[in-house]
Amino acid sequence: MKIVTISPAFNEEGSVGHVVNDIPKDVIDEVVIVNNNSTDNTVEVATKAGATVLTETQKGYGIACLKGIRYFEAKPKDDQPDIVVFIDADYSDHPDELPKIIAPILNDDVDMVIGSRALGVKEKGAMMPQQIFGNWLATTLIRWFYNYEFTDLGPFRAIKWDKLQQLKMEDETFGWTVEMQVKAARHKLKCTEVPVKYRKRIGVSKVTGTIYGSVMAGYKILWTIFRYL
Repeated sequence: MKIVTISPAFNEEGSVGHVVNDIPKDVIDEVVIVNNNSTDNTVEVATKAGATVLTETQKGYGIACLKGIRYFEAKPKDDQPDIVVFIDADYSDHPDELPKIIAPILNDDVDMVIGSRALGVKEKGAMMPQQIFGNWLATTLIRWFYNYEFTDLGPFRAIKWDKLQQLKMEDETFGWTVEMQVKAARHKLKCTEVPVKYRKRIGVSKVTGTIYGSVMAGYKILWTIFRYL
């Protein structure tokens, strides 16, 4: 099976090289870094590490992910992936755990796998209190309204390519991860979670590192959950 990764990156010169280097190359066919209008050396570092680097000038986590999806959609049918793995470029996730993320899809015919930080081991300070509470609230609402059991909105996730296209992802900013999970519930995809390790990211978070980012992310997540009811 052809397996690829997509990672949005905005000013991640200190971390993106580690992410690309630690992704198991014997498992992954192509590593795509989407430069989201960075002003540092993210492009140069990612390119030197061996990644395919795309550029999306409109800022937004979701729009960067969509750029990666469109890149693969533009390829000939036979060259499109079977599985897409999303992983952040800040080195908070452990890329070497990627085989564990894709294993349920390969072995159990699962459609989507979420790497759950809630079930795994978190380094002290890796997640801010508002992150932990927001994840709990969002997953509780998904369980109440969609009858799907998740413990996290973790960005480290894998999904079958045909199922990803079926979801017709739209969100361009903070609602990307929850949109995928809500739509997976609506489409009755077979989903599971695996515990993953999580460490302090390199650099400052563009979301939880600011009051504005935290508020907007919380608003967008809640709005997305209720939008698709």
